[in-house]
Amino acid sequence: QKTVNKVVTIPAGVSTGIQIRLPGEGQPGINGGPHGDFFVEIEVENHAFFRRNEFDVLLDLDINIAQAVLGDEIRIPTLNGEVELRIPPGTQPGNTFRMRNQGIPYLRSSGKGDQLVTVSVQIPSRLTSEQRELFEELAKTMDPDIKIQNQSFFEKLREVFGG
Repeated sequence: QKTVNKVVTIPAGVSTGIQIRLPGEGQPGINGGPHGDFFVEIEVENHAFFRRNEFDVLLDLDINIAQAVLGDEIRIPTLNGEVELRIPPGTQPGNTFRMRNQGIPYLRSSGKGDQLVTVSVQIPSRLTSEQRELFEELAKTMDPDIKIQNQSFFEKLREVFGG
């Protein structure tokens, strides 16, 4: 038995469980027959903040309340480097933005999946005295009536993902 080092090209877009066949690199055949094939099974590690859904890349993004209310343009990571994402005024927690062709390359064809960015609005737990005064002034101008939602969170998710 001997150890052999081989260079294996891993195509972009592979996922855990995909096997790559190296023809003729396996064990010798019976009675001097040709060598069999060698298979390499891929296991893809999780990323620190990207998740994967087939060929789409999912990213959860925290923004502050001012960015959600007023809108903003922020730089976010993609698999291809940082890009600008426009957060429109009035963005709600859970809104998802689709960035076309910023996902994982398709395996046996051209093109890429998308990147889906889901926003979470961070509500401050501590305020400076100046921030508190500003929020108190703002609160005086807001409608104090409580609104009951007519659609559950899961129904909204179904709409986003087309289910």
